[in-house]
Amino acid sequence: MTTPRRAPGGFPVVGIVGGGQLARMCAGPAAELGVTLSVLAEAPDASAALVVPSAPVGHHTDTDAVLRFASACDVVTFDHEHVPPEVLERLVASGVAVHPAPEALRFAQDKLAMRERLGGLGVPCPRWARADTLADVEAFGREVGWPLVAKTPRGGYDGRGVRVVSAATELAEWLERAATTGTGLLLEERVDFRRELAVLLARSPSGQAAAWPVVETVQTDGICTEVLAPAPGLDPDLSARAVEAGLRVAGELGVTGVLAVELFEVEDAGGAPGFVVNELAMRPHNSGHWSMDGAVTGQFEQHLRAVLDLPLGSPRPHAPWTVMANVLGGDYPQLYPAYRHVMARDPEVKVHLYGKDVRPGRKIGHVNVSGGDLADLRERAVHAADYLTGVVTQ
Repeated sequence: MTTPRRAPGGFPVVGIVGGGQLARMCAGPAAELGVTLSVLAEAPDASAALVVPSAPVGHHTDTDAVLRFASACDVVTFDHEHVPPEVLERLVASGVAVHPAPEALRFAQDKLAMRERLGGLGVPCPRWARADTLADVEAFGREVGWPLVAKTPRGGYDGRGVRVVSAATELAEWLERAATTGTGLLLEERVDFRRELAVLLARSPSGQAAAWPVVETVQTDGICTEVLAPAPGLDPDLSARAVEAGLRVAGELGVTGVLAVELFEVEDAGGAPGFVVNELAMRPHNSGHWSMDGAVTGQFEQHLRAVLDLPLGSPRPHAPWTVMANVLGGDYPQLYPAYRHVMARDPEVKVHLYGKDVRPGRKIGHVNVSGGDLADLRERAVHAADYLTGVVTQ
């Protein structure tokens, strides 16, 4: 179906540009809220297109396709941050309500702009610099010490577009490519951190905001493999300061919808706990998947509420702990038998698969489990994810 069918009673149509798993996981909450979902999918078999009846095919860089899609929607939001600024501007000019707005989204699209803006707000960040030449890299390395972290300002995710380098010459190829686009590279000091955290919140156009508990994210080779909600042993004052910073960022940048603020937990010069901001994402986020089963209002429902300017739901957790484990592609191209086994072995585990072809290392789903014993929950969640991947067989 290429045109969404409106529900009777005046309920709106929400359009999502991009047909990935984030759009897919909005389908259930949209039905529960009574609103109609429409997805601009990259292909007929895209993750969201398999479960959303209205899923016209079109690319997010095709201005005409995006405008045609948006013309049947009351609100447009995004599965990812890669829609070009010129397409976003045309959307707004056409009169469509766009959330988050281009003025906010640019700070998730461009890491250099994000660093400059957060610095202006006084939000703690790693020391950073823009590099256009090898001399720029060498100068920053002398200032902060080697190794340092280099990032492409646009387009990176899940560890892509990020490199840890010990010499300027390692970035020669990246700098050459950046010179053709005029984007430069983002350089950051390599932060000595205790662990990675994330603040997840939602903000509506009218300014209402709600935040879930701060979580710990566990990374493997640059990919999030586990989320522990809430972050165990987190200093209460640090938690409050991190949430306050997230709410301030959302308000000052005018973010609407879900915002994820990824953090490094660090120690200050006196040994007290602190944080620096690593990344921003203005959409539902991997660090919030636990909330689908672990909170009164999950992030996908909350995102829809926020972009529609509906009253936000409670982010309160259902249980003392929820653990999310990502499922990565492995040895089972046919997942259904493994899926049945996991459900039978542990009926309390919630399995969410994304309808994607299995490729080694590709995110194809996640599992959630909630309860009172964190160590037990971690073992069960990781076992379920490993079985679906093929790492364990019993």
